[in-house]
Amino acid sequence: GRWFPNWRTNISYNALDRQVAGPRKNKIAYYWEGENGEKRKLTYNDLYLEVNKFASALKKLGVKKGDRITIYLPMIPELPISMLACVRLGAVHSVIFAGFTAQAIANRISDSRSKVVITSDGSYRRGKTLELKPIVDEAIKQTSGIERVIVVKRTSNPVNMQLGRDLWYHDILTS
Repeated sequence: GRWFPNWRTNISYNALDRQVAGPRKNKIAYYWEGENGEKRKLTYNDLYLEVNKFASALKKLGVKKGDRITIYLPMIPELPISMLACVRLGAVHSVIFAGFTAQAIANRISDSRSKVVITSDGSYRRGKTLELKPIVDEAIKQTSGIERVIVVKRTSNPVNMQLGRDLWYHDILTS
């Protein structure tokens, strides 16, 4: 026999909605400390609200169940927020370590047939600033199918934003 043949769950629901409905609502879900000493605490309720805002923004951009999204972010709170937002919508996400080359990213975008990339302007690593957006731009030149690039402002590096394709994360949350 098969175990749980018709079983379904939404990990975002299990990780957030169940916690927000219970005594953990105001407990810390996520402690984050950046390389430059930045600190951020997110309660389950904070995380729930952030995930829902981003999921709503993705939905407004046309992301739907079964769509594929490539996530190329440093270790910042927007990484788990993005993952949970994708899951909430039923979109498939592919997380790529923020140290991969443009060719490696292009290969993964092609393999997954992603239509959205979530990245940041840059990252901090061992005291250096790494530019991530230019790597994504180069990867997109080597593949096809990307309709949107969502960029988290992390380092405030100047980046090239392609009109009609690239959007700032903070802007789509407020629109």
